Amino acid sequence: MSPALVLEVQTICKEDELVENHKYHKGVKHLCERGLTKLPRKYILPALERPLLSKKDGATNLKLPIIDLAQLQGPDRIHALESLSRACEEYGFFQLINHGIASESVLDMIQAARKFFELPFEERSKYMSKDQSAPVRYGTSFNQNKDRVFCWRDFIKLNCHPLSDVLPYWPSSPAELRQAVANYSKETKSLYLMLAKAILESLGLVETEKNIDENDSRDLLKEFEDGSQLIVANCYPSCPEPDLTLGMPPHSDYGFLTLLLPDEKVKGLQIQHEGRWVTVEPIPNSFVVNVGDHLEIFSNGKYRSVLHRVLVNPLKSRISIASLHSLPFNSMIRPSPKLVNDANPRQYKDTDFATFIQYMASHEHKNKNFLESRRLTQQGDA
Repeated sequence: MSPALVLEVQTICKEDELVENHKYHKGVKHLCERGLTKLPRKYILPALERPLLSKKDGATNLKLPIIDLAQLQGPDRIHALESLSRACEEYGFFQLINHGIASESVLDMIQAARKFFELPFEERSKYMSKDQSAPVRYGTSFNQNKDRVFCWRDFIKLNCHPLSDVLPYWPSSPAELRQAVANYSKETKSLYLMLAKAILESLGLVETEKNIDENDSRDLLKEFEDGSQLIVANCYPSCPEPDLTLGMPPHSDYGFLTLLLPDEKVKGLQIQHEGRWVTVEPIPNSFVVNVGDHLEIFSNGKYRSVLHRVLVNPLKSRISIASLHSLPFNSMIRPSPKLVNDANPRQYKDTDFATFIQYMASHEHKNKNFLESRRLTQQGDA
C-alpha cells in the first residue's frame, strides 16, 4: 500500500472515530432513547476497573454513622460534635437525619430534575457547554472532554451563588425547575452553614455554644456564608450491562462539604472503606454528607475526603441530587494556621478553584489525583 493510500485510510478512520465519539457526547439518555441492548465500547471499563457485582460483593452494605441535627442544636451538642468529628475522621461520610428541610421542597427538586431529563434532547442540549464555570451546564460522563472511557451518567449543573445573578440563565423548561431549585438551594445552603459551624467547632476553630457569637467566630463564618454552591442533578439510566461500567468512577469531591440526596429506591452509591468497596444503605428522609478535598486541606488532613463511586442498575434508572459547597470561588484554600504545628506540620499547598479548573481541563480526573497534586512532598514546598 502506498504511503498516500495509508495516510488516506488513517484519515478516514480518524474521521469515523470522531463521528462515533461525537454521538456519545450527546449523553446516555440520548443513546437509550434511540434503543440500546448492548453497552457501547466507549463505556466499557478495563477489566481491573470494573465493579464486582457478584452476590457476595453485593451483600457488602454499609450503614454510615448517623448525625442527628436536632441533637447538634440541642443541649447535648458537645456529644454530637464528638460523633461528627469521629465520622469525618473515620469515614469521611455520614448520614444526616432530622435535617429540617421540608419534604415538599425535596420532592419538588427531585420531580423538577426528573422532568428535565425527560425533555427532548433538542431542549436539553441547549445547555451543553464546555465552560466549567458556566452558570448552567448539561453534560455526560465525568469529564467528557478528557475521559477515555465514558461513565453511564448524564447531569445538569446549576451554579447557585449569587442566586439573583445566575437564576435567569437556568433552564426555563420544565416550568417549575427554577422555583424548585431556588427553594432547594436556599434550604440546603442554610443546612450547610449549620454543619460548617459545627465542623469548625469540632476542629477547635471557633468556641462552643456560649461563645459562638464572638466577633472572631463571625468573621470566620462570614466567608462560608459568601461561599460557592453548585446543585448537580445526576441521571443514571438503566444499563444493559452494568457489570462493565460505572455511573461515576472512583473520585473525591473537590469542595468543602457535599450534601447528597440519594435515590431511596435504587441503591448505587459506594464508598471505599477499610480497603473495600461497600454500598451505602440510604435512610429515608436523610442526606448523605461527605468531606470534600477543600475540607481535607483546611483541616490539614484531620478530616479526609474519601473515594466513592456509583453503580448502575440493569432494570431501574436512578436520580440523585448533590449540593456542593465551599468557600467563594476567588478564595484561596489553605490549612487553618491553628491546625499546623510541630507535631502536625503543614501537609498541603494553597489552592483555589481556578487551579482546579485548569487541572480538570488538562487531566483525566482519577481517584484523588487533584488533591495529591496539592500535597506537600517535602519541607519548603509551596
